[in-house]
Amino acid sequence: MRFAAPAGTRRGLRDWIELIFKDHGFLRLWWYNQHQVAPGMWRSNQPGPGRVKAAGDMGVRTIINLRGPRDDGGWQLEAEACARAGITLLDFTARSRAAPDKAMLHATRVLFAEAELPALMHCKSGADRAGLMSALYLLVVEKRPAREAAQQLAWKYGHVKQAKTGLLDAFFRAYFPYEDQGMAFYDWVDNVYDPDAVTRQFQARGWAVRLTDSILRRE
Repeated sequence: MRFAAPAGTRRGLRDWIELIFKDHGFLRLWWYNQHQVAPGMWRSNQPGPGRVKAAGDMGVRTIINLRGPRDDGGWQLEAEACARAGITLLDFTARSRAAPDKAMLHATRVLFAEAELPALMHCKSGADRAGLMSALYLLVVEKRPAREAAQQLAWKYGHVKQAKTGLLDAFFRAYFPYEDQGMAFYDWVDNVYDPDAVTRQFQARGWAVRLTDSILRRE
């Protein structure tokens, strides 16, 4: 996790070109995929500077970038917009096509404890990594049942369970029977959870992989 600060040199037009075209920002001009997860926590796709300002106007104090530290124009513009709006930008790396590793799951608990609310979490499309972290927020912070929390991974957010991103659903399903037996989530993570086993048992479907990787071009 990194507390982000804007870089010293502004690249101007180059940043905007990278955001709009390289990062497919033109697809997000009117589609925000923004939803409230719980009181004080929101999820969305990658916000541009205007949406960062709007988030600040609605009281958001922290933006959590789930795409990890980057040096492209989209990140530069986001960091600068957060600085202008007085919003803390946190960089955190979540993966959309892998069973979460244990270190990341423990880092998630630290992230949620440190983030000042109201907060907004985002990835590129707001579908997979934002869904994973929203589900973990409900499970870890809000103490909601895992089956309820896992509903944050759903088609209405753009999440495709049949693609490689379905590994995120498989991760939660692996915990369901242990939660039913009364085992706490992090006890399961530390003592039972096997990311390799979850990965081996999951099979993505070809049409869904083509949809997410070739057509939607998800990260």
